[in-house]
Amino acid sequence: MTIHSDNPEHGFQFPGRFELSAMGASSDALHALVPEVLETLGLTVHHETLRIKASAKGNYVSVTVAFEAQSRADYDAAHGALRARPEVKWTL
Repeated sequence: MTIHSDNPEHGFQFPGRFELSAMGASSDALHALVPEVLETLGLTVHHETLRIKASAKGNYVSVTVAFEAQSRADYDAAHGALRARPEVKWTL
């Protein structure tokens, strides 16, 4: 059985531009760490898209940035590399 989408715009399309959010303690410099980790993987990071949002009590921060992924492997590697860092609690 094969599944085909009747809408090619639906789902991930590679290569493409994607956003990734990483969350962690506000004391960790995630705003610098996230783009650095992605660039270490050889991914193009769109620094102008970087957004930082603090939690209600200010203990945690979410860092969101756009990057280019040539394949699903690139996309998965980005999440995996960030999740492997002790400063990152989770990614979306």
